[in-house]
Amino acid sequence: MSAVVLEAQGVSKAFAKDRQQVDALHGIDLSIHQGEFVAITGPSGSGKSSLLYLLGGLDRPSSGDIRIMGQSTPPMRDRELARIRLRSIGFIFQFHFLMPELTALQNVLVPQMVAGVPKREAEQRAKELLDEVELGHRLEHRPNELSGGEQQRVAIARALANRPALLLGDEPTGNLDTRTGETIYQLLRRRNQTTGQTIVLVTHNPELARHADRIIEVVDGRVRA
Repeated sequence: MSAVVLEAQGVSKAFAKDRQQVDALHGIDLSIHQGEFVAITGPSGSGKSSLLYLLGGLDRPSSGDIRIMGQSTPPMRDRELARIRLRSIGFIFQFHFLMPELTALQNVLVPQMVAGVPKREAEQRAKELLDEVELGHRLEHRPNELSGGEQQRVAIARALANRPALLLGDEPTGNLDTRTGETIYQLLRRRNQTTGQTIVLVTHNPELARHADRIIEVVDGRVRA
Protein backbone atom coordinates (compact mmCIF):
# COMPACT_ATOMS: atom_id res chain seq x y z
CA MET A 1 0.00 0.00 0.00
CA SER A 2 1.19 3.54 -0.75
CA ALA A 3 2.47 5.82 1.99
CA VAL A 4 0.15 7.81 4.24
CA VAL A 5 0.53 11.51 3.37
CA LEU A 6 -2.23 13.00 5.54
CA GLU A 7 -3.39 11.65 8.87
CA ALA A 8 -5.72 12.74 11.66
CA GLN A 9 -5.62 11.00 15.01
CA GLY A 10 -8.28 11.80 17.59
CA VAL A 11 -8.75 15.29 16.18
CA SER A 12 -11.29 17.64 17.72
CA LYS A 13 -11.89 21.32 17.07
CA ALA A 14 -13.80 23.79 19.21
CA PHE A 15 -14.17 27.56 18.96
CA ALA A 16 -15.95 30.31 20.85
CA LYS A 17 -19.10 31.88 19.47
CA ASP A 18 -21.28 34.33 21.37
CA ARG A 19 -19.41 33.44 24.57
CA GLN A 20 -20.22 29.77 24.13
CA GLN A 21 -18.06 26.87 23.00
CA VAL A 22 -18.99 25.33 19.68
CA ASP A 23 -17.63 21.87 18.95
CA ALA A 24 -16.96 21.66 15.20
CA LEU A 25 -15.20 18.27 15.10
CA HIS A 26 -15.19 15.32 17.47
CA GLY A 27 -12.43 12.70 17.63
CA ILE A 28 -11.70 12.43 13.90
CA ASP A 29 -9.48 9.53 12.77
CA LEU A 30 -8.57 9.16 9.11
CA SER A 31 -5.67 8.45 6.76
CA ILE A 32 -5.15 9.54 3.16
CA HIS A 33 -2.59 7.72 1.03
CA GLN A 34 -0.30 8.98 -1.68
CA GLY A 35 -2.03 9.16 -5.05
CA GLU A 36 -5.60 9.09 -3.73
CA PHE A 37 -8.36 11.33 -5.03
CA VAL A 38 -10.62 11.90 -2.01
CA ALA A 39 -13.88 13.81 -1.71
CA ILE A 40 -15.01 15.07 1.70
CA THR A 41 -18.79 15.50 1.68
CA GLY A 42 -21.52 16.41 4.15
CA PRO A 43 -24.26 18.95 4.77
CA SER A 44 -23.56 22.63 5.37
CA GLY A 45 -22.14 23.19 8.84
CA SER A 46 -21.08 19.56 9.25
CA GLY A 47 -17.41 20.44 9.78
CA LYS A 48 -15.99 19.30 6.44
CA SER A 49 -14.23 22.59 5.67
CA SER A 50 -12.91 22.78 9.23
CA LEU A 51 -11.43 19.32 8.74
CA LEU A 52 -9.79 20.30 5.45
CA TYR A 53 -8.22 23.40 7.00
CA LEU A 54 -6.76 21.28 9.79
CA LEU A 55 -5.41 18.71 7.33
CA GLY A 56 -3.78 21.50 5.33
CA GLY A 57 -2.19 23.23 8.30
CA LEU A 58 -4.32 26.38 7.92
CA ASP A 59 -5.72 25.84 11.40
CA ARG A 60 -4.73 23.88 14.48
CA PRO A 61 -6.78 21.25 16.31
CA SER A 62 -8.03 21.77 19.85
CA SER A 63 -6.85 18.24 20.58
CA GLY A 64 -5.41 15.30 18.68
CA ASP A 65 -2.68 15.09 16.06
CA ILE A 66 -2.43 16.05 12.39
CA ARG A 67 0.43 14.62 10.34
CA ILE A 68 1.41 16.04 6.95
CA MET A 69 3.90 13.90 5.05
CA GLY A 70 4.62 12.11 8.33
CA GLN A 71 5.31 15.29 10.30
CA SER A 72 3.21 16.14 13.34
CA THR A 73 1.98 19.71 12.86
CA PRO A 74 0.39 20.83 16.19
CA PRO A 75 3.79 21.34 17.88
CA MET A 76 5.18 23.35 14.96
CA ARG A 77 5.73 27.09 15.13
CA ASP A 78 3.77 29.18 12.64
CA ARG A 79 6.84 29.82 10.49
CA GLU A 80 7.69 26.12 10.26
CA LEU A 81 4.10 25.24 9.39
CA ALA A 82 4.09 27.95 6.69
CA ARG A 83 7.17 26.33 5.13
CA ILE A 84 5.40 22.96 5.05
CA ARG A 85 2.42 24.55 3.29
CA LEU A 86 4.59 26.39 0.77
CA ARG A 87 6.63 23.30 -0.05
CA SER A 88 4.09 20.48 0.08
CA ILE A 89 0.52 21.78 -0.30
CA GLY A 90 -1.43 23.60 -2.97
CA PHE A 91 -4.79 25.15 -2.03
CA ILE A 92 -7.84 25.91 -4.17
CA PHE A 93 -10.72 27.79 -2.56
CA GLN A 94 -14.31 28.50 -3.52
CA PHE A 95 -13.26 32.06 -4.34
CA HIS A 96 -10.20 32.18 -6.58
CA PHE A 97 -8.44 35.00 -4.63
CA LEU A 98 -6.41 36.05 -7.67
CA MET A 99 -4.56 39.36 -7.41
CA PRO A 100 -6.69 41.65 -9.60
CA GLU A 101 -3.82 43.88 -10.72
CA LEU A 102 -1.76 40.94 -12.01
CA THR A 103 -2.11 38.96 -15.23
CA ALA A 104 -2.84 35.24 -15.25
CA LEU A 105 0.85 34.55 -15.81
CA GLN A 106 1.92 36.84 -12.98
CA ASN A 107 -0.58 35.28 -10.56
CA VAL A 108 0.96 31.86 -11.19
CA LEU A 109 4.44 33.33 -10.73
CA VAL A 110 3.71 34.65 -7.23
CA PRO A 111 4.06 31.44 -5.17
CA GLN A 112 7.21 30.52 -7.07
CA MET A 113 8.77 33.90 -6.31
CA VAL A 114 7.94 33.42 -2.63
CA ALA A 115 9.64 30.01 -2.78
CA GLY A 116 12.75 31.52 -4.38
CA VAL A 117 12.43 29.88 -7.80
CA PRO A 118 14.61 31.66 -10.42
CA LYS A 119 12.54 33.96 -12.64
CA ARG A 120 13.21 32.23 -15.95
CA GLU A 121 12.39 28.82 -14.52
CA ALA A 122 9.27 30.20 -12.82
CA GLU A 123 7.98 31.78 -16.03
CA GLN A 124 8.47 28.57 -17.98
CA ARG A 125 6.68 26.59 -15.30
CA ALA A 126 3.80 29.09 -15.17
CA LYS A 127 3.33 28.94 -18.95
CA GLU A 128 3.33 25.14 -18.90
CA LEU A 129 0.69 25.06 -16.17
CA LEU A 130 -1.54 27.58 -17.90
CA ASP A 131 -1.24 25.49 -21.06
CA GLU A 132 -2.26 22.45 -19.00
CA VAL A 133 -5.44 24.17 -17.84
CA GLU A 134 -6.07 25.34 -21.42
CA LEU A 135 -5.33 29.01 -20.81
CA GLY A 136 -2.09 29.35 -22.73
CA HIS A 137 -3.81 31.95 -24.92
CA ARG A 138 -4.83 34.08 -21.91
CA LEU A 139 -1.45 34.65 -20.24
CA GLU A 140 -1.64 38.44 -20.29
CA HIS A 141 -5.28 38.76 -19.24
CA ARG A 142 -6.19 40.06 -15.80
CA PRO A 143 -8.89 38.37 -13.68
CA ASN A 144 -11.61 40.86 -14.67
CA GLU A 145 -11.01 39.87 -18.30
CA LEU A 146 -11.59 36.17 -17.56
CA SER A 147 -14.75 34.15 -16.95
CA GLY A 148 -15.41 32.55 -13.58
CA GLY A 149 -14.26 29.17 -14.84
CA GLU A 150 -11.12 30.66 -16.34
CA GLN A 151 -10.31 32.44 -13.10
CA GLN A 152 -10.64 29.18 -11.19
CA ARG A 153 -8.36 27.42 -13.68
CA VAL A 154 -5.74 30.14 -13.10
CA ALA A 155 -6.15 29.47 -9.37
CA ILE A 156 -5.53 25.76 -9.99
CA ALA A 157 -2.39 26.53 -11.99
CA ARG A 158 -1.22 28.78 -9.14
CA ALA A 159 -1.89 26.01 -6.61
CA LEU A 160 0.27 23.64 -8.67
CA ALA A 161 3.10 26.10 -9.22
CA ASN A 162 5.47 24.76 -6.54
CA ARG A 163 4.85 21.11 -7.45
CA PRO A 164 3.05 20.26 -4.20
CA ALA A 165 2.61 16.64 -3.21
CA LEU A 166 -0.88 17.49 -1.94
CA LEU A 167 -3.63 19.50 -3.59
CA LEU A 168 -6.50 20.53 -1.29
CA GLY A 169 -9.68 22.22 -2.46
CA ASP A 170 -12.53 23.76 -0.46
CA GLU A 171 -15.65 23.79 -2.66
CA PRO A 172 -13.51 24.71 -5.71
CA THR A 173 -16.56 24.64 -8.00
CA GLY A 174 -19.04 26.17 -5.55
CA ASN A 175 -19.40 29.42 -7.52
CA LEU A 176 -19.46 27.83 -10.97
CA ASP A 177 -22.27 26.52 -13.11
CA THR A 178 -22.72 22.74 -13.33
CA ARG A 179 -21.01 22.32 -16.68
CA THR A 180 -17.98 24.43 -15.74
CA GLY A 181 -17.75 22.62 -12.39
CA GLU A 182 -17.68 19.30 -14.17
CA THR A 183 -14.87 20.55 -16.41
CA ILE A 184 -12.82 21.60 -13.36
CA TYR A 185 -13.29 18.22 -11.71
CA GLN A 186 -12.31 16.38 -14.88
CA LEU A 187 -9.16 18.51 -15.09
CA LEU A 188 -8.23 17.63 -11.51
CA ARG A 189 -9.03 13.95 -12.00
CA ARG A 190 -6.86 13.84 -15.11
CA ARG A 191 -3.95 15.38 -13.21
CA ASN A 192 -4.38 12.86 -10.40
CA GLN A 193 -4.32 9.98 -12.87
CA THR A 194 -1.37 11.23 -14.93
CA THR A 195 0.90 12.51 -12.15
CA GLY A 196 -0.20 10.51 -9.10
CA GLN A 197 -0.74 13.71 -7.16
CA THR A 198 -2.82 13.33 -3.99
CA ILE A 199 -6.00 15.42 -4.19
CA VAL A 200 -8.52 16.06 -1.40
CA LEU A 201 -11.60 18.15 -2.20
CA VAL A 202 -14.50 19.31 -0.06
CA THR A 203 -17.80 19.35 -1.94
CA HIS A 204 -21.51 19.30 -1.17
CA ASN A 205 -22.26 18.03 -4.68
CA PRO A 206 -22.68 14.22 -4.85
CA GLU A 207 -22.47 14.27 -8.65
CA LEU A 208 -18.98 15.79 -8.51
CA ALA A 209 -17.91 13.58 -5.59
CA ARG A 210 -18.39 10.52 -7.80
CA HIS A 211 -15.12 11.38 -9.56
CA ALA A 212 -13.23 10.47 -6.39
CA ASP A 213 -11.60 7.17 -5.46
CA ARG A 214 -13.03 7.49 -1.96
CA ILE A 215 -15.68 9.58 -0.26
CA ILE A 216 -15.33 10.66 3.37
CA GLU A 217 -18.68 11.82 4.77
CA VAL A 218 -18.68 14.26 7.69
CA VAL A 219 -21.92 14.61 9.66
CA ASP A 220 -22.25 16.66 12.87
CA GLY A 221 -18.48 16.89 13.20
CA ARG A 222 -17.85 13.17 12.94
CA VAL A 223 -16.74 10.91 10.11
CA ARG A 224 -19.60 8.61 9.20
CA ALA A 225 -18.35 5.02 8.75
